[in-house]
Amino acid sequence: MKTTLCLFVFLASFMLFSQGPSNLVAFNHHTPNTPEPFKVNTADYSAFEDRGFDFELLDAGVNTPFSEIGSGFFRNKLILVSSKKLGGLAKIDPNTKEAYKELYCLDISRNGALSTPYLFSRILNTNSSEDQLTFSPDEKTVFYTRSSKENSLEFKLYRAVLEEGSHGKWINNELLSMNANGISIENPFMNHAGTQLYFSANLPDSYGGFDLYVCDIAADGSISSPKNLGNKINTAYDDKYPALSQDDKYFYFASKGHQNMGGFDLFVSKKSKQGFKSPRNMGNTINSVYDEVAYFLAAKNKGYVSSNRPNGKGSFDIYTAVNNEVIQTIAGRVVDQETQIKLPNTLIILKDEDGAELGRTLTGEDGSYSLSVSPFESYTLNTHKDGFKDSASEFYTNRGYKTAYRKDLELLTTEPVIVKVDNEMRIVLENIHFDFNKWNVKEESFISLNKIIKVLNEHPDMKLAINAHTDNKGRDAYNMNLSNKRAASAVKYLIKNGISKSRLQSKGFGESKPLIDCKNNCSEEDLQANRRVEFVILE
Repeated sequence: MKTTLCLFVFLASFMLFSQGPSNLVAFNHHTPNTPEPFKVNTADYSAFEDRGFDFELLDAGVNTPFSEIGSGFFRNKLILVSSKKLGGLAKIDPNTKEAYKELYCLDISRNGALSTPYLFSRILNTNSSEDQLTFSPDEKTVFYTRSSKENSLEFKLYRAVLEEGSHGKWINNELLSMNANGISIENPFMNHAGTQLYFSANLPDSYGGFDLYVCDIAADGSISSPKNLGNKINTAYDDKYPALSQDDKYFYFASKGHQNMGGFDLFVSKKSKQGFKSPRNMGNTINSVYDEVAYFLAAKNKGYVSSNRPNGKGSFDIYTAVNNEVIQTIAGRVVDQETQIKLPNTLIILKDEDGAELGRTLTGEDGSYSLSVSPFESYTLNTHKDGFKDSASEFYTNRGYKTAYRKDLELLTTEPVIVKVDNEMRIVLENIHFDFNKWNVKEESFISLNKIIKVLNEHPDMKLAINAHTDNKGRDAYNMNLSNKRAASAVKYLIKNGISKSRLQSKGFGESKPLIDCKNNCSEEDLQANRRVEFVILE
């Protein structure tokens, strides 16, 4: 017999796809004084098209004429809540006109196909209605919700632990202290760090109907008092079904408020150090005028969502939601602010609004760069280049479709300094660059030589020796000749730009005076350090 953590129930003729009544109703919960659901004119969906999401919804293959709503994962199995009838003696909930809800689990194959559902646990499933549940990161603790037989629309939050060495025996079941008469606590979701528990509830401090809350979970398992997520997330209407992205940076939920097509829509809010960002409707490729709830991710761009849209099997159905990723880039050129000369080999670091690094690149020979970004996010581009001041430039990706944003960056140069080095006074600045085995000064180094010109103009009596050095690759004689030509090339530029020849000397030293004497064991960094031009003050 196949062994599984799910409880196999052999009810061949009455099993999971038995036919039921056709006049099914959705099981949304409301408190008595909740306002009417928020409605907007949905004749034109254009307001929902530019959202950065392009979902394809596929029937998950496990739906029946009864309600199926996904609830997350346990040991690589999908957990769902369903009111499907098991056998002819199944009792009907007078509030929903369906059977009392039970927890089921399904195996997920490598290609994503779902198996036939089986009852999840004889301990957690009872004669009452069970609803959403969530597991700790080590899957040894479960938080689950259950109603009373007297009121199937009022749920309480419980906790249980998995008995050590057992195959699904949940013990130490406890009713959590945050429960109270007249309060329904629903849709628990634990973050992936195991430090916070989110849920929906109609607590007295709600803005209306059900609000979303969070509790902190300490290392010893103690739970803090619920904290309302605030009016940026919660509305005067029902807000439910919290979930998080796999990196806990994005908060998903269902709401009848905000900018809404009708019924429950799915929304996402970016979590930052400053709190939640304004939620965005996830668009008309996943939302409709009906109810869309319980969106949670199985992978970066694939998850599950439940909806009572009329093209399903009946009541709520589970759909596979595949998000066709919107490709966006930020690209441009980096130039010197004064001369507009293109700056190759500039390090650009892309950071999010919390300062976390997302990517880095070096500009090409034409000063160009390109980095991948996501829609509707705030970013900072930090630049670093020898001889230039570090800079930070902010931008916001304000489009929801495939696009390339253009952002050119202008850098300010640093000032040269006059210091004593090896018993001689020098003008110290960034290195002068030449093409490989060439002696013509590269355009980007015109900016550096302009700094020398500025110093010489400020000190009309100053004379300079321009000394060029190479690395130790190649023949000694060749390197000596190359360094002489490079020093002369720098002098030529200075003379062309107004500096008297009588104030300048040039000399090449080849590989004879390495800055780092690495001999035949030189790293690329050592070689680069030894390829240099020095500006020595003679008088």
